[in-house]
Amino acid sequence: MINFTRLLCGVAQPADPLRYGVGRGAPRTAAERKPIVVWNITRSCNLRCIHCYSDSLPRAFPGELTRKECRSLIEDLASFGVPGLLLSGGEPLIHRSFFEIASHAREYGLPLTLSTNGTLITPRVATKLRDIGFAYVGISLDGIGATHDKFRGSSGAFERSVAAFRNCRAVGQKVGLRLTLTSYTVSDLDRILDFIETESIDRVCFYHLVYSGRGINLSLLGPEKTRQALDKIIDRVESWHRRGPGPEVLTVGQPADGPYLLMHLAKEYSERKALALELLKWNGGGNHGSGVGIANIDTQGNVHPDQFWQTHTLGNVRQTPFSRIWQESNDTILRGLRTRPRPVGGRCALCRFLDLCGGAFRVRACQRFGDPWREDPGCYLTDQEISSDFAAA
Repeated sequence: MINFTRLLCGVAQPADPLRYGVGRGAPRTAAERKPIVVWNITRSCNLRCIHCYSDSLPRAFPGELTRKECRSLIEDLASFGVPGLLLSGGEPLIHRSFFEIASHAREYGLPLTLSTNGTLITPRVATKLRDIGFAYVGISLDGIGATHDKFRGSSGAFERSVAAFRNCRAVGQKVGLRLTLTSYTVSDLDRILDFIETESIDRVCFYHLVYSGRGINLSLLGPEKTRQALDKIIDRVESWHRRGPGPEVLTVGQPADGPYLLMHLAKEYSERKALALELLKWNGGGNHGSGVGIANIDTQGNVHPDQFWQTHTLGNVRQTPFSRIWQESNDTILRGLRTRPRPVGGRCALCRFLDLCGGAFRVRACQRFGDPWREDPGCYLTDQEISSDFAAA
């Protein structure tokens, strides 16, 4: 994740110790971090989103972890000391034991977040989420009105999601918006940014598209459209900062956003550039992402380097505890993800930002080329910008 609010505006954020090594409780290096675990507790969903990385559907799927297996997994994650557990799906609120799983995780002290489409968050559910102790509820939104409904494959999904934001805020539950940058969503980006402001959303995550699940049927935004979208986000973040406390804004799935922010700061706010550079160097981008600072467990108990890389399995928690898989696996791809410098090729190998970006998002290269060490096809930086003799940043 690239925290635009922190890097652009210098405003301290709750995850700074884990993300940038500053603040109380920070690990000595990003490489020493335990992973945040994204756990897909179910593949079932009441919607059928066209970009769903888990290819979820409105039906039941066999083979999900049993209640006993879920409890054992939680206890292992807590003992291992993971810094956060994100419950995802499918739609996690559909899971018959969702509240039992969440409560057990909190009993064992795990910081807990939720990724949801929001359509099932009634006032009563919002109250239960708050009472259990969710640090954050992330609700997916991919446009305004009919745009969102089309993306989600369900008429009325937008209004139900809007109600979820309001229900969470009404009971004091921290809530955020999650959006994937596609040709569908960027056409509504101005209205989405207005919505964030009007609804006083606490936190916003903009995801770069990854070719997973039904997302393989979508095309990446071209470099120019990606830059235009990021420029709009940058402008709004800076505007919110000038006017007072605004939401925390992050991007996910493209570490090249860090160098892009540096180039912006070099032109507009040179005094902030040095601090942003220091934070990005500690973070390391993709160097400390998949297979290091992030992990995924799917509905069947399979462990993956991240939630978008479910085609590659490191082990299964039904046979081996997650903690042992993560520490003892001799998997070739996992070793490569933890090698410094990473064995990347193409434009990534030549890029002057390699130590900040880490070769971007390896799973996207794997999905496009069948080789995780090729260049990231989602990188939008120009050949001139990545050249060692380019001096704008």
